[in-house]
Amino acid sequence: MSTSSAASPSVTPFRVTAEFWKSLPQMPIDQYPGTEGFIDDVYANPDGSEMSAGYFELRPSDAPLDYLYEYDEMKVVLEGDFLLENLDTGQTQVARAKDAIFFPKGSRIRFTTSEGALAFYVGHRSFAP
Repeated sequence: MSTSSAASPSVTPFRVTAEFWKSLPQMPIDQYPGTEGFIDDVYANPDGSEMSAGYFELRPSDAPLDYLYEYDEMKVVLEGDFLLENLDTGQTQVARAKDAIFFPKGSRIRFTTSEGALAFYVGHRSFAP
């Protein structure tokens, strides 16, 4: 296999962003009262892509975080665990470190955590939050 240091003019360079997860802003308290959720897109529709990706952190609190998915999204739990509950079907499951999750568009999911959790997500949405 050959590698070349010359980039093709028609190929967009890839990106690497280090330690983005360390400075996530808190989710709006008025929308998620009593919760300690932190989230941000590291890549929001880069170069016109319909995908966005970022990090989501949830710290233990007395209030659950209820979220409506207006787009398909996948998460990979990096640290900790989430207790997930579908508010419409009653389905519950724990997602632990290295587990992959798929939330179909329209899902209403309740997130809680006992120890705290960090996840990486990719959403199919052509808008930035």
